[in-house]
Amino acid sequence: MTDFLPIRTRVLLSALRMLLVFTAITGLIYPLAVTGVAQALFGDQADGSRIKQNGKAVGSSLIGQEFNLPQPNPDGPNEQPRPDPRWFQPRPSSGGYNPLASGASNLGPHDRRLIDTIHQRRRDIARFNHVDPASVPPDAVTASGSGLDPHISTAYARLQTARVARARGMDPAAVRRLVDDHVQGRVLGFLGQERVNVVELNHALATLPQGGTS
Repeated sequence: MTDFLPIRTRVLLSALRMLLVFTAITGLIYPLAVTGVAQALFGDQADGSRIKQNGKAVGSSLIGQEFNLPQPNPDGPNEQPRPDPRWFQPRPSSGGYNPLASGASNLGPHDRRLIDTIHQRRRDIARFNHVDPASVPPDAVTASGSGLDPHISTAYARLQTARVARARGMDPAAVRRLVDDHVQGRVLGFLGQERVNVVELNHALATLPQGGTS
């Protein structure tokens, strides 16, 4: 039917048909198929691995978050966040666990500012948890490369158990068991180290009654 049209017009019509076909395939059919398969087989991961409490999303197991006390004057220029002793604390984050500011500080290991910051963090964490500074593990004073890692080492999680139990009036043994229940093994059995997802741990902690023993 298009044989009577000039060759340039026929080429343009063919290109337009291909554009429409591939737009439908790559812009509609393929995304819907991938979304459907993801929802059917990996629904939780496809929705962002959200953690819910009372039916409301309170976080994601993929992204860390801070657990601080309410700020009396959030808009004050000198207002500093204060960690809440009732919760397990994550490792430091250069961007405050803001996904839009993902990244590291880019300070080298010999940078005086980084060295001073690590020493100060070690003193603060030791004072906060009533432990010797020498017992503070490296991940407690250094941020991850993304600044969003929700995991802490088992050593850092266990270091915090006495403080959390004391702040909540709980049996320390119950808090230690909770930590042990949330220890994740090495990836594929040999990559990395054992770790604890602090967001999931705090979510489980929130379900326990303060002063409880189990």
